[in-house]
Amino acid sequence: MPSPADEPIPPEGIPAALAAELSDRTPEELRNTIIYAQELLQFHDETASPVIPGPNEEILRSTERDGYTEVVKRTTCADGCDDCPHGPYLYHLKEESRPEGGTKVRWTFLGEVSLAE
Repeated sequence: MPSPADEPIPPEGIPAALAAELSDRTPEELRNTIIYAQELLQFHDETASPVIPGPNEEILRSTERDGYTEVVKRTTCADGCDDCPHGPYLYHLKEESRPEGGTKVRWTFLGEVSLAE
């Protein structure tokens, strides 16, 4: 079980009361919150963030930059891995147009980082 010191730091712009409320939610409630937030973005004619954690991934930080999104995440393996969790790792995400139409999010791995960075 993760320690309170490992809890992610909310990004700038998130009200403290909302961050506190979210940190008390269960994984299922958080997943439902993500779905609801994406629906609200669509309602406000905004595109959903390309930063969606995969299985066994934890997004520690996501920062919008000019032309890309900077993401720091860590991953866990199956039970029995003595080195888990792995990371944190830094990625740049860029949404690219596809020749056949639509877009695809490209994750570029940049390397391991410390949480203080």
